[in-house]
Parts: sequence; structure tokens; C-alpha cells
Amino acid sequence: MSGIEYLLDTNIVIGLFKRHSETLALIRDRYVTIGRCAYSAITRMELLGYPGLTADDEATIQTLLARMVYLPVTLEIEDMAISIRRQRRIKLPDAIIAATAKVHRLELLTLDKDCSKRFDRVLPRLG
Repeated sequence: MSGIEYLLDTNIVIGLFKRHSETLALIRDRYVTIGRCAYSAITRMELLGYPGLTADDEATIQTLLARMVYLPVTLEIEDMAISIRRQRRIKLPDAIIAATAKVHRLELLTLDKDCSKRFDRVLPRLG
């Protein structure tokens, strides 16, 4: 996957959408450009499946996502997510996102401190 270095967790995409200072600082401090980012099918479902989403919000999210690479859930990602869940207590969406990062050899960017710690422990051991 040429030029793609990061997989953005759902909370990062939400932070970009809402222009949260913590997210913007993380992106700025790491010199992350949106063109070097990907997102999981799970993130797309979480973002666009939000019950209170307005048409304007949906259009803005779609525009943001269009600037990144979409990564579907493949059989290899499913198998990796199963392996992650067998090793750790982790929610299925988080396991699929972690597996997507691992399979594609991308750095996972997340604001979830608990998940980040779990991902840091899980990802290096897998694969």
C-alpha cells in the first residue's frame, strides 16, 4: 500500500471532523497528512451509522473519508481479529481495527488510552 502509513481509529476521525484540539495536536505533532492515512470498514460503519447524523454531517464525513484509503474487512483481517480476541479481552470492533492495522502493517492512531495500551501489547506479538 504505497504511501499509506497510518490507520485512523474511529475516535481520530471523529476528532478531525469535530476539530478537537487533542486530535489536531496528535496529527500535527506526528506530521500526519490525511493522504497517508487509511480507515477500516468498521470505522465507516461506526461513523455513518450514528443515529443523530445530519445530512450535512454525513456529507462532511464522506468528504473526509474520500481523502483516505478505505480498507475492507478481508478473511485475513477476520482471522487476525479472531486471534487478537483469543489472546485479549477486546471489543470486536476494536479487534477488527487492530487486525486491519496489523495485516496492512500500518501504525494505528487512536485516542483511546486503554485501547492504545492493549493494541501496543497485542500488535507486536501477532504476525
